[in-house]
Amino acid sequence: MSALTYEVKDRQSPVAAWLGATFPQYKEIQSEFRVAAGVQQVLMPAGVVPGTQGAAIDFWLRMLVDPLPSIALPLVGLLSGRAPCLRAGRELLRELAAGESPRKTANGAVELRMRPAGFADRGDEWWARVCYALALLVELYRAVSVEHSRLMRLDESSCAADLLALANEVEVADLVAMRDLAVERLLPGLPAGPVTTGMTFDGSADLAGDADLIAGGMLVDFKAGQGGKPRADGTRAASLARTDLDQLLGYALLDYSDRYGLHTVGVYAVRFGYLAAWPLAELGQRMAGRPVDLAALRAEFAGVLRDQLPPYQSRRGW
Repeated sequence: MSALTYEVKDRQSPVAAWLGATFPQYKEIQSEFRVAAGVQQVLMPAGVVPGTQGAAIDFWLRMLVDPLPSIALPLVGLLSGRAPCLRAGRELLRELAAGESPRKTANGAVELRMRPAGFADRGDEWWARVCYALALLVELYRAVSVEHSRLMRLDESSCAADLLALANEVEVADLVAMRDLAVERLLPGLPAGPVTTGMTFDGSADLAGDADLIAGGMLVDFKAGQGGKPRADGTRAASLARTDLDQLLGYALLDYSDRYGLHTVGVYAVRFGYLAAWPLAELGQRMAGRPVDLAALRAEFAGVLRDQLPPYQSRRGW
């Protein structure tokens, strides 16, 4: 099955085409975001792999707000057998899950969760290294090629400590700085209410999609990129791609039954410390250029996923 993040980037996909036709107005929102975000607060160090570092801070931010964040994807990656780190990964995941065993959900997915409160006595370096290790394990599930992964430095005799040692000091310091900024800029902006992270939706059965965070009816997607091209003085402006907006709208539309009661969607620019949030109805209206009926749009989107996407995927060779 394809994923929302993939389909919005393929401009020939019926998913991207429908979102583009239904919500054609976006440049004003991009401009507002770029101005409001201000200057980058945490610069990306040289040599850092953006994708791995972004996935690592995603894990840490989820752990800050969710008492039971999922660590199922690292387990799925580990069990793929694509890297010689089975013992090390099992040791780490077993510790994080406090000895709990993975279980199958009703739809056949694997579930494994950790309790961050049980590790409140651990230092920042431990948290950073754990999150980096989890990001590496997820890449075993998501990446096309893993031959250059740091996990290839391990072998079947490696232990959890060896896995945690794969993050270097620069990456650790960068993760700590982004975490500190989020405590100051993200957490105060989240509404009170139920919190869940890495959640899936009714429509995830039609198109894979798992969002970063929902807190009190606000869906937030984390973006850890460093922004646009460098200016003459070396600074960068925050960027909000059309695909980022499509991803936000896609998540909201995948919630066919309104299970999460979404009323607001937002983007947290991790390196800028900026949380942009829009009432869902307002964002839909601004991008559509007309009032929108969310329930009707969800039904129409489901039709695109069920009727138009499968034949397109077949033509694409999937």
